[in-house]
Amino acid sequence: MAKFSKLEVLSVIKETGMVPVFYHKDVEVAKQVLKACYEGGVRAFEFTNRGDFAQEVFADLVKFAEKECPEMILGVGSVVDPATAALYIQLGANFVVGPLLNPEIAKVCNRRLIPYTPGCGSVSEIGFAQEAGCDLCKVFPAGNVGGPSFVKNVKAPMPWSMLMVTGGVEPTEENLTAWVKAGVTCVGMGSNLFPKEVVAAGEWEKISEMSKNALAIIKKARG
Repeated sequence: MAKFSKLEVLSVIKETGMVPVFYHKDVEVAKQVLKACYEGGVRAFEFTNRGDFAQEVFADLVKFAEKECPEMILGVGSVVDPATAALYIQLGANFVVGPLLNPEIAKVCNRRLIPYTPGCGSVSEIGFAQEAGCDLCKVFPAGNVGGPSFVKNVKAPMPWSMLMVTGGVEPTEENLTAWVKAGVTCVGMGSNLFPKEVVAAGEWEKISEMSKNALAIIKKARG
């Protein structure tokens, strides 16, 4: 069962402005990355459902976070069907993210008052997602569907929209500032925040530092 309420989850995501997106089949590596992000100031973390037995890694992460990162809000990503969403909710997911919009997932999440953030690549999809009760919509792949200008142009006629962007987000001042100024609620950042060589070398302090820097840039860009 989710540890945090829907309002708490959305509030923290909006407040911090960044959700790291990560997957690793080795639970010990995943734990270290989660802890490093936590120490860098991250409070919402998306573990992606990418590999075999990913749900087992996630289950262990939830138990680890309970003890080591008590304020961390753990969610699951890359969810494309309602059965998978239900499985992760049972394991303690506080939010569900997907690369596409599936109204059946919205029903499963709404029933348990858990935020569902579907991937949308058009204004119509964002509109349909909002009708289905999705407060926060993911623009994906953000760098391919129009970048910051797409977000800005969606927000003009639909200023109430809460948008998360994933794909094409980099932990640089120029990139993050462009997204923030366009009006995003938060950014989702994956491989650019977790360079393979850094993870392989176990340089967890670097991940903490990159997280801290990215959060600082977002805060500064918000003014």
